[in-house]
Amino acid sequence: MTQLDSRLSSLADELLSAGCIKFGEFTLKSGLKSPIYIDLRQIITYPKLLAQIAEAYLPILHRLSFSRIAGLPYAAIPIATAISLAGNYPMIYPRKEAKTYGTKAEIEGEYHAGETVVVIDDLATTGGSKFEAIEKLTGAGLVVKDVVVLIDRQSGAKESLAQAGYSLHAVLTITQMLDYWEETGKVERDKIAETRKFLQGQ
Repeated sequence: MTQLDSRLSSLADELLSAGCIKFGEFTLKSGLKSPIYIDLRQIITYPKLLAQIAEAYLPILHRLSFSRIAGLPYAAIPIATAISLAGNYPMIYPRKEAKTYGTKAEIEGEYHAGETVVVIDDLATTGGSKFEAIEKLTGAGLVVKDVVVLIDRQSGAKESLAQAGYSLHAVLTITQMLDYWEETGKVERDKIAETRKFLQGQ
């Protein structure tokens, strides 16, 4: 049985219809062939969907204690900006590469050492990119305890972050969405079965 309320099931459907989640055959960055492809960079073209996504993060953020949110470049910066507007949270972001001119900032936005920040990202796979960003933030004297993502691909990120003392929270997991789409017939069963098999083998 699906654990999605009407708000999250509507969000899962919107992500599907906006082409943010595709089924077929795709080559991933790792070289693996995947039957599912999640591309959340598409959401910037859909302002209503972006607002809906931001709202979906808020119940998780309300339970956490922090001073600022830190959006990860590049895909999560529009999401973090929308969350900042929806929840009135001050935002910063660690740069992918430090500026070589002016302030030479590694982190954009105002912050103070000792503050707690919540890392905002679009997707969690293995957790690798999160550690790089966390290192930049903690290197600047900030405290990180929580990472919040829209979708957890359930490929080890939660476990590797937990081992390092961080908690991963996800608005949706890939399992929840596959169960929901199978139940409602929104995605063909063979595609769902193929995706489950692929995810279990990772």
